[in-house]
Amino acid sequence: MILVTGATGNVGRPLVELLAAAGEKVTAVSRRPAGELPAGVAHRRGDLADADGLKELFEGADAVHLLVAGLGDELSPREIVAAAVACGVRRIVLQSSQLVGTRPDSASHAVLRAFETAVRGSGLDWTVLRPGGFASNAYLWADQVRAARTVAAPFADVALPVVDPRDIAEVAAAALRDPAHAGRTYVLTGPAAVTPREQAAALAEALGAPVTFVGLTAEEARAGLVRFLPEEAVDGMLSVMGAPGPEERRVSTDVERVLGRAPRSFSAWAERNAPAFA
Repeated sequence: MILVTGATGNVGRPLVELLAAAGEKVTAVSRRPAGELPAGVAHRRGDLADADGLKELFEGADAVHLLVAGLGDELSPREIVAAAVACGVRRIVLQSSQLVGTRPDSASHAVLRAFETAVRGSGLDWTVLRPGGFASNAYLWADQVRAARTVAAPFADVALPVVDPRDIAEVAAAALRDPAHAGRTYVLTGPAAVTPREQAAALAEALGAPVTFVGLTAEEARAGLVRFLPEEAVDGMLSVMGAPGPEERRVSTDVERVLGRAPRSFSAWAERNAPAFA
């Protein structure tokens, strides 16, 4: 059985669908009710922060997709991975972050670094996924696009190769099902670097309506983001968005290496998700 944590998220939900469609026995784990799931998929309500519930959470799983929500400061990576080992899990695919490699001193990603260390030292088959920025971060603009057909964002012309979460899910599905991916670390990006201004234009194209780009200062953007994200996470996000390093700008070939096709573009993501902005 394959256990998918974070099963209601931008990666977890398509991952559950992909595994179920491939005929795998799947259990979806989330903190809240999961809503409608594919036929045959079981659901467990669980929280990785609940140390007493870890054994019950991992019971019966052969492989686990491990996703850490938020900053994960309340989690114990060694304890969680040890519980998976004790329950007979044989393979873990960890969804980490590109920043673990590019910004090894980043405080906001210390927990993910600890998870990578715990997974690699577990004695299990492991694969680490390090996605860059998500195309789905554009959902942060959905309200303003719906209300005023505007996108307000900082760093208008700084380009990053954001990745479609569905591509992350497809790579995760491959790693969970095929032992050939054991011991690998994959950096996952989109096919080309795109700027916030270009993302706004792609949304306009997908909607068939003008979308005006409004530039913000970093301070203005921070003031808006800290209303619903931890300050540490916001500062890390803005640092990458405003001053990405060469590796953070680089397009990785790992999606194509695993899936045998180019990663999806931001424009393709925008077209698929246009109803959220209409």
